[in-house]
Amino acid sequence: MIKVKARAGESVQQMVKRFKKMCEKEGLIRDMKRHSYYEKPSEKNRRRNKRKPTRAL
Repeated sequence: MIKVKARAGESVQQMVKRFKKMCEKEGLIRDMKRHSYYEKPSEKNRRRNKRKPTRAL
């Protein structure tokens, strides 16, 4: 769980910016996008295999 405490003299915009950076660093935004729709297991495997480097003999 991400918590953002206000620093001395910090504006709300700066707090929101820090919160967004923390979410991005933790990978929450990526997970939310990935889990926003159902992905079939075959599509999941295809996506994972696409990232792997291909072997050249």
